[in-house]
Amino acid sequence: MSAIDDLPPLREVIRQHSLSARKSLGQNFLLDLNLTARIARAAGPLQDATVIEIGPGPGGLTRALLALGARRVIAVERDERALGPLEQIARRYPGRLEIICADAQAFDPRPLLGGQPAKIVANLPYNIATALLIDWLSIEPWPPWYDMMVLMFQREVAERIVARENDEAYGRLAVLANWRTETKILFDISPAAFVPQPKVTSSVVRLVPRKVPEACDRRALEQVAAAAFGQRRKMLRQSLKSLSVDPARLAAAAQVDVTRRAETVPVTGFVAMARELINIRATKTS
Repeated sequence: MSAIDDLPPLREVIRQHSLSARKSLGQNFLLDLNLTARIARAAGPLQDATVIEIGPGPGGLTRALLALGARRVIAVERDERALGPLEQIARRYPGRLEIICADAQAFDPRPLLGGQPAKIVANLPYNIATALLIDWLSIEPWPPWYDMMVLMFQREVAERIVARENDEAYGRLAVLANWRTETKILFDISPAAFVPQPKVTSSVVRLVPRKVPEACDRRALEQVAAAAFGQRRKMLRQSLKSLSVDPARLAAAAQVDVTRRAETVPVTGFVAMARELINIRATKTS
């Protein structure tokens, strides 16, 4: 018996279903049910919650979410080999696990939610983790259909998500993530906890949507951040030229000197520059 339920240990499940992890799918299975329970608890309280889980694999996190009280789990898995183990979990928790065989990047859960918010909790496949996060951060209109994300990333990616100005990892992803959400690294997980073992440490990150982020056009913010960090070693007066506007006007709007570099400008500064970019463009077209 495992630590959280009476289903077989995950290693046995993997053997029964010949579910070897595939690098092409970014799979690294987390087999320690104590760790999966810790991730599930980080998204709590789970009672009455609907949880979207991406890439459940053999179902270790799925089991933890259900055992800890999630009212409903929608598990999105593109690997058909994992459907057998997930169906076994569904039988153990009748009426509470819905299995969707689909590509997570093309999956829209909103028709299944009935207008109610959900939580996203996942050990994301490494090869699509950042792309999925950017999609979820780019949802329009805002606030989104989820009220919390608890996600596992490679440590390096996690640091890029939570970084603030003057941090080495600060960049475009941090600007978008911290403009729209409150971010925090909760804890790390050793490579030894996975099968196969990745070469890097993983980190669990919590992102909570801000109900009312600073007013700003998302696309303009992304354009300003892309230009500024596209030449991060250069001053703003050089890196922002690619936007075809006067860099000095954008820097002035952010109340920073045009000789500053992108990594020293806080998120609020990027928001101010994005608003000024929209104003300049509107003036040009009027």
